[in-house]
Amino acid sequence: MLQQTRVETVIPYYEKFMQCFPDIDALANASQDEVLHYWSGLGYYARARNMHTAAQQIQKEYAGIFPQEFEQVVALKGIGRSTAAAILSLSHNKPYAILDGNVKRVLARHAAVHGWPGNPKVEQQLWNIAEQYTPVKNNAAYTQAMMDLGALVCTRSKPNCEACPLARDCRAFALDLVSQLPQAKPKKELLVKDTCMLAVRNQHADILMQRRPNQGIWGGLWSLPEFENEEAALSWCTRKFSRAPKSLKRLQEISHTFSHFKLRITPVSVQYPTPIHWVMEAEDWVWYKHGSSQAGLAAPVSRLLKNLAEKGELQ
Repeated sequence: MLQQTRVETVIPYYEKFMQCFPDIDALANASQDEVLHYWSGLGYYARARNMHTAAQQIQKEYAGIFPQEFEQVVALKGIGRSTAAAILSLSHNKPYAILDGNVKRVLARHAAVHGWPGNPKVEQQLWNIAEQYTPVKNNAAYTQAMMDLGALVCTRSKPNCEACPLARDCRAFALDLVSQLPQAKPKKELLVKDTCMLAVRNQHADILMQRRPNQGIWGGLWSLPEFENEEAALSWCTRKFSRAPKSLKRLQEISHTFSHFKLRITPVSVQYPTPIHWVMEAEDWVWYKHGSSQAGLAAPVSRLLKNLAEKGELQ
């Protein structure tokens, strides 16, 4: 959960997640919907799907016992080199180097490494440095100390260099480059994409939801069907339900920013007050009862449902 998410954001999610999935078997035996439900709001949903798959791998291949060899751990779904190293270092004191975001920052400043750490050449340079300093003994303490140093002292902004035990031989500190290193990712102007989300309500005020494919944004989550524009959405309704909806309401525009683009959403709410008959394809569609169903929802959809509920339209 801490990959790409701040600690203060993670804590309440972590506590609820661990209550529901206290061990590998509990996680492996849960449905993907249930796992995504407890992850909803954290973003980067591939992390939850990968963790769920990894738990099933461990259950199937290792009888539910987490493996202890590096090659076995790194072969689990969603676990890369640094994560595998951190797991084995902290749990079994094994001498593997890690290179998470905090450690990259510490090493980049200490050695005055220029360039964006996400660049493959720069990252390899940092890996070489990380391996050079990783001790054979007391590795768990060293690994934890490096992560804590980056998280609490050598922070991205306003680092506390006076309290840093590495300040004496930190090249960035000596060269007055602390505020400039590590260098940020080269900025690109965010593209803006437009979409129309359709909220179809039936006579029970349930909302029609569509499961998104595992690949792509909000992978595996339930979301509202999307269309190029309002006209395409209404045309789809008429075809699917053999008649046009009784009412139509255009809701307030919603914006959602991803790392590489901004999504501008025009929500449209339609209602069919009398029964509608439609045979749903496989498990890709469901009538969702707000407040009583457990499913992973895309963040803008959760906001939209909350707005509709507050207006009394989902009762």
